[in-house]
Amino acid sequence: MLMRVEQIEARVVDMPLVTPFRTSQSLEVSRRAMLVRVDTDRGPGWADLAVEDEPIFGHEFIDATWPALGTIMAPRLLGREVTGSAVAHLLRGVVGHHATKSALEMAVLDAELRAAGMNLSAYLGGARDAVPVGVSVGITDTLDELVGLVSGYLGEGYPRIKLKVQPGWDVALLERVRAEFGDEFDLQVDGNGAYGPAEVSHLASFERFGLSMIEQPFPALDLRSHERLASATGVPVCLDESVKSARDALRAIETGACSVVNIKPARVGGYLEARRIHDVCAAASVAVWCGGMLESGIGRAQNLALAALPGFTYPSDISATSRYFERDLTEAFELENGCLRVPRGAGSGVTVDLDAVDEFTVARKVYDGSASA
Repeated sequence: MLMRVEQIEARVVDMPLVTPFRTSQSLEVSRRAMLVRVDTDRGPGWADLAVEDEPIFGHEFIDATWPALGTIMAPRLLGREVTGSAVAHLLRGVVGHHATKSALEMAVLDAELRAAGMNLSAYLGGARDAVPVGVSVGITDTLDELVGLVSGYLGEGYPRIKLKVQPGWDVALLERVRAEFGDEFDLQVDGNGAYGPAEVSHLASFERFGLSMIEQPFPALDLRSHERLASATGVPVCLDESVKSARDALRAIETGACSVVNIKPARVGGYLEARRIHDVCAAASVAVWCGGMLESGIGRAQNLALAALPGFTYPSDISATSRYFERDLTEAFELENGCLRVPRGAGSGVTVDLDAVDEFTVARKVYDGSASA
């Protein structure tokens, strides 16, 4: 359905987290990120623009996104008759800025599907009404604190626990968690690229903990070390930051660098490219799952739509609203038997709480082809 883009609005929101989230690369006590709203002649659409305050997990960050969005990308869409599937083509001359492209594409697609009365998951090819989900546990000050968090999440019914690890914070916590809770649940680790090539043997030794996977232990460009680790252990090696496109996924699979791929739409440039990565992996019998970027309910709904595709066979990092926020930007998502239900309404299937958006907004700009406000 063709729609004319009349206005693009970007906001920075600052949403307090229920529990601070620490990885080997960052510490967050609130979710400070961006939202994009695209107003068309057929109605609005929304998306999370999942960037950080600093360029930690990629080159994009909030202060650099404003000019990229307002000066370069918004002018390519404003006043045009577009569809969601055409956005990537219109932005093809812009190098990088995958998260910004993803948000613009998704907001246009959300508007298009809402106007057509079609659900996002159905549009993408989703095959499930509910998606199994896990929870990601950040680095804590003490092992006792981490054990307390894991105990709580297992008690809530999460079927999979992911632990953030880094050199010096790995073996002891794995030993403690398995000793405390046994091996009747899926356990995986995520290094966020914190390890070096000399630590292949060390990481291979994690096999004794019965992990479901080791995610992105080495930096994004170091496929060789991931390949070496995959050859040295029976634990599946998962790539995250290394995969920014379907082409990247195919190369990683062909080199033997992974047997699992974590698909994050913001990282790969959008949900349509994410679907292409899913298809490449499915053709190669490589499992996928949907990673999270501490999204609001807007992005969580859209991630659930993607994770309902048949190739997403591992629990995804989406989690219930209560894992992140006391107040969200949409209706709350609740855990049911280890799963979250896929919204079935038009577009993303959720209602954006405009009062909550206003409450958490700390900066706002509007692009309409004239002056920005």
